[in-house]
This record gives sequence, structure tokens and C-alpha cells, in this order.
Amino acid sequence: MSRYLEKTLRENLRRELQAAKLYEAAAARETDSRRREILLKLADVEYRHAALWKDKLAELGAGTEAVAVKVDEVPASRDLTHLLGEIERIEQGNDAWYQSQRNVIDDPEYIAIYDQIDEDEKLHADIAAQFGEPETGSPKPRLKGLWNSERWHKNQTSGWLGDAIYGVNDGLGALFGIIAGVAGYTSQDQTILVSGLFGALASTLSMGAGAWLATKSENELMEAELHAERMEIEEDPEHEMEELALIYELKGFAADEAAQIAAQIASDKEQFLTTMAQEELGIHETSRGNPWRSALFGGVSTLVGAVIPLIPFFFMSGAPALVVAAIVSILAHFVVGALKSRMTVRGWWISGLEMTLVGVIVGGASYSLGELGRALIG
Repeated sequence: MSRYLEKTLRENLRRELQAAKLYEAAAARETDSRRREILLKLADVEYRHAALWKDKLAELGAGTEAVAVKVDEVPASRDLTHLLGEIERIEQGNDAWYQSQRNVIDDPEYIAIYDQIDEDEKLHADIAAQFGEPETGSPKPRLKGLWNSERWHKNQTSGWLGDAIYGVNDGLGALFGIIAGVAGYTSQDQTILVSGLFGALASTLSMGAGAWLATKSENELMEAELHAERMEIEEDPEHEMEELALIYELKGFAADEAAQIAAQIASDKEQFLTTMAQEELGIHETSRGNPWRSALFGGVSTLVGAVIPLIPFFFMSGAPALVVAAIVSILAHFVVGALKSRMTVRGWWISGLEMTLVGVIVGGASYSLGELGRALIG
């Protein structure tokens, strides 16, 4: 066991030194003084972790001279974004590495070290991810709001408009496809109209139910995050206060000012929770959605979108009705696509053309499949 333990501790030391050197390398490439200082602080934490493992190796009578990570192992050409992505990857790997050790090492002294490292490492990977937004496929960072402060604001300002636009989009696309497919299969206007009406009804109910469930699930997830944050404040208020101070440092406050503000806020637990929810999780009172409103806007807007391709069949019949329905649907696709650009950064005409192209493809493919079905069955 001692041989295994010594080998494990050497690897622990190497990993901590590697992380520290990467933080220092990232700091050297960071042009913003505040962020550079934070990266150096994180490097210091890694060095403190390394010192813990050095002490344990010394207790075993093992030397640490062979354990080292050279600065030149970090390529000079590596830019800040790639370095931060590498740091995030290493931090996540280290977390899994230490968790695996808990399964085989039950010494209270080592467990205390793992617990201390876990607490210190809570923010490291997330901070690294948000400096440069590396595409690592990692879970949503806890400090997402720091470098993307408009995230919740944009979600909430889209609100009902988003439900409405995506509902129209869904109803329009689905019904245009149904009508085109049935029209390709049969020329009977009554069959096309009835199929369209039941398709519109099904789409409306489906979208309404989906919007209700989605909003309810988001609220439940929000409640779970708030509960977890409340537990963290109850169990380790000092760490959470340090975390809040770091958030304010990232916003531009001096370290002593940030610590003073965090201490003042932490004096009131409810205010502390509300602030951490806003600053760390991006959750505001307005973030909570109304499932019934979402269901109403989603369902009604889907019905509106679904009715558009059906309108010509109430006044016309045969091929003229199908042609007019196609023209009306294509134009509606463009309008919906243009409106959708209000919730994105894309130009309205690009979004409109994209949506139009999707509508043409759906309609053409559905009509072709309908004709194929008629040929095979008929």
C-alpha cells in the first residue's frame, strides 16, 4: 500500500504543479490586469495544494525532486483561449482523479485534503472557461453570468414573443408539410382540408403541452439550483462569501472593496442568497416563467401558424388552392424567419431566407413523398 500511496502522491503533486504552471502561463498572456491577478491567485492555490502533497510525501520519507513540471512544456505559441481550455480539461480530470482516490484511501487526513481541494477547485474550471469561452463541451459553468451578463436578460425579454414566434414556426412548418404531403397523395380537397384541420389541432395541443412542461421544468431546475445554493451558504458561508468577493473583483472592484461588499451582503442570509442567485447563477425574480402563459402563447400561436396554409382551401379548390397555399406559406415562412431574428444576432433577411428555404424543402419533400405513396399504394 505504501508503494502505491507514494506513486499516487507523486502524481497528485505533478498534477497540481502542472495546473499552477498553466495558470501562470495564462496570466502571462492575459492583457487585462484584473484577470491576470485572478489567474495568478489561482496559480497560488494550486501551489498550496502541491505543498500539501509534498508534506505527505515527506512523511513517507519520499523525495519530490523528480516531480517537476517545466514552464517550457507550455508552447509559446499557445494562445490564451487554448490555454484556458487546457486548464479546464485538466481541472475536470483532476476532480475525477481525486474522486477515484476517495474509493481506496479512507485515512481521515487524506479525506480532509480532498475536501479542502474540492472547495478550492469549485470555481477554477468555470473561471477558465469564461475567460475565453473554449469549446470543450463541458457542463454549464457556474459563473456563466460574469462574461455573458445578458444571458438571462435576453431570455426574459424574448419571453412571450419567443413562445409566439416559435409556435407559429412550428405550426406553419408542420401544416405546410401535411398539406403538401396529402395533396401529393390525393386531389380530393375535402381530404386535404380535414387532414389539415386535425393536423392543426394535434400541433396546437402538442405545442401547448410541450411549452407548459418545458417552462415547469425550467422553474423546477431553478428551484433546485436555489436550494443547492442555500445549502452551500448554510454549510460553508465563508467560502460563498469569498466566491462573491471574487465575482465583484471580476466586475472591476478592488480586492478589499469586493471583500467588504461581500461581507456586508453576507450579513443577511436572504439577501446573500438572492445576490448569489443573481450574480452566480443568473437567476432573477423575472427569470421564473409562467407555465400556463407559455402553454397559451405556444398553443395559440401554433394554431395561427397552422391555419395559414389552410386558408386557401376554404375559398378555392384543386390545383389553384394548392398553389395559393404554397405561395402564402412560403411568404409566411419568410415573415416568421425575419421576426425570429429579433431574438438572435442574425440579419432579418438572412433569417427570413433561411426559413423560406426550409419551408420550400419541407413542402417539396412532403409533396414528393405523397406522390410516391400514391404510386405505390394506388
